[in-house]
Amino acid sequence: MLTEKTELDGIIILEPIVYYDNRGSFYESFNTQTFKEDTGMDVTFVQDNHSTSFKGVVRGLHYQNPHMQGKLIRVTRGTIYDVVVDIRKDSVTFGKWISVELSAENRKQLWIPPGFAHGFQALTDVVEFNYKVTDYRYKECEQSIRWNDPTLNIQWPLHNSILSEKDDISPLFTEIDF
Repeated sequence: MLTEKTELDGIIILEPIVYYDNRGSFYESFNTQTFKEDTGMDVTFVQDNHSTSFKGVVRGLHYQNPHMQGKLIRVTRGTIYDVVVDIRKDSVTFGKWISVELSAENRKQLWIPPGFAHGFQALTDVVEFNYKVTDYRYKECEQSIRWNDPTLNIQWPLHNSILSEKDDISPLFTEIDF
């Protein structure tokens, strides 16, 4: 795996080494030992999730509190604009965000440790989105920040966004006590 650190401490972009021949291609999408060597982190994933979204769908900005989750994200079909917001109150990058394009074609993965809110926008007609998490989903702990929060000023690439009611009425960043 090739690794790239980002401006937000702990957020890492991982790019697998792909082997091609006349039959097609092969790559390891996850290997515990390689992940630990490449990131310096020893994590245990407890659940794999899979979602499908259509072009323009925005999911997020989600997090759990308590039971914060680390997430290893990848796209197996289509392309997304992926966004991560630092919600660690004691962090020097608290309230800052980064974005990265993840696609089936570029095979990039994104490691998001606990302490970040996460969301994405589907950029292609159909997106298949897969992610591993370090803690279980607890419905009662699910929280979110409004996707178009003016304080964060995230620059979503598509303007005709499709949202769940929950995501559309989530609290603003300044209304949340992290």
